[in-house]
Amino acid sequence: MGLINLSRFILEEQRKYSGATGDFSLILEQIALAGKIISKDVSKAGIANIIGEADSLNVFGERQQKLDLFAHNTLVYSLDHIGKLAGMVSEESDKIIEIPTKHVEGKYLAVFDPLDGSSNIDVNISIGTIFGVYKKLNENIDGCTEKDFLQPGCKLICAGYVIYGASTMLVYSTGNGVNGFTLDPSLGEFILSHSNMKIPHSGSIYSVNEAYYDKWDTKIKKYVEYLKNFKEREYKSRYIGSLVSDFHRNLLKGGIFLYPADKKNPDGKLRLLYEANPLSFIIEQAGGKAIDGKNDILRKTPQSVHQRTPLFIGSPFEVELLKEYMSTD
Repeated sequence: MGLINLSRFILEEQRKYSGATGDFSLILEQIALAGKIISKDVSKAGIANIIGEADSLNVFGERQQKLDLFAHNTLVYSLDHIGKLAGMVSEESDKIIEIPTKHVEGKYLAVFDPLDGSSNIDVNISIGTIFGVYKKLNENIDGCTEKDFLQPGCKLICAGYVIYGASTMLVYSTGNGVNGFTLDPSLGEFILSHSNMKIPHSGSIYSVNEAYYDKWDTKIKKYVEYLKNFKEREYKSRYIGSLVSDFHRNLLKGGIFLYPADKKNPDGKLRLLYEANPLSFIIEQAGGKAIDGKNDILRKTPQSVHQRTPLFIGSPFEVELLKEYMSTD
């Protein structure tokens, strides 16, 4: 069987829908192009003067990295001119990113964390891009408002991520399973390498930053201690500190990733719209689950585009077990 590249795969998927116009396919192709560009520069970051902090802060008051801004600009420039989007939201922009007037007729919305874990690039740890695509609420009105973006994750029409590691992979779902594509640098193409990805029903990995143990709710502490002393299998602690990397490993091997609220961050720290929602969409399509402690992530309606949330995501067994712990008095 011959190699299947991303463009062919997208085209074959598009043919399954009689009313498909190709608009969404173009968006996905452009995101893939941005991923290739970011991958190229990430791979030579140590010699390209794009490592380190920039002279600016993001909406959360966090110091931006040069790579954050590079990835943000790459995604924006790849998407804002194609005439298929009404607007975008990025972690690196405090406001909605408007589309130039001559290209504003699009009915789709893109949300993204341009470069999750970018501070880790200094020590050569895998990082990634997270993205999601929605339809705007009223397709008969040009442009968009913040309200258009405040949709629960179950309304996503596509979600995915690109991981920049030993190899570059693009993993995405349009609601019909999850597929992964590995970038072949010699061809400049994403090639289908992981079809119909499924997370194991249970795993042996838990991923959490235990440095914050003393700041957690007692129920989270008890859950983690239970895993450490679980009789039926030996759980291993694996925590990279790069959300996409931790998520990708657990998607393949099973287990649970935890980013709970704590005393310093009572609402959690991850962003609901463009981090938790896309990854939760993927995990559900792969047979896993994602909750904020009690409620399904994908059923939460954002109150603002930069809203934060706790996140517990992974194999059904570990997530349901956590849910039991969180529901106890």
